[in-house]
Amino acid sequence: MKRVRLFFIVVFCFVSALKMNAQVPVDYFADKWSVVVIGTPNGDAKMLVNLERKDGKLTGGITNTDGAEPTKFSNVEEKENSVTVYFSASGYDVYLTLEKKGDNKVEGSIMDMFDVKGERVVRDVVK
Repeated sequence: MKRVRLFFIVVFCFVSALKMNAQVPVDYFADKWSVVVIGTPNGDAKMLVNLERKDGKLTGGITNTDGAEPTKFSNVEEKENSVTVYFSASGYDVYLTLEKKGDNKVEGSIMDMFDVKGERVVRDVVK
């Protein structure tokens, strides 16, 4: 009787393990981010970074908060806990690195010269 019970317990555990799905990894950086570049010669600069996943790759652009036309990223490099985006600003090739710092925060730098802090833009949920 103990063997039968043990057999059913093992079978139950095996079937349960097969039916469990691993959690799908969250696409952390694919979203809108409000970032502040700290300490530029013209003071702190606020920008919106929009990253979206298309065909398995991150793409997007960066916009000043004045509502100007977004500058598209020429390249996006992803790592496990960071992303580096490349774009052109005032005729210069610039890169911005953002690192994950909590659920909705990022920190990093522009050109390894100016510190950047940012937060995910929270969207209103329509009920």
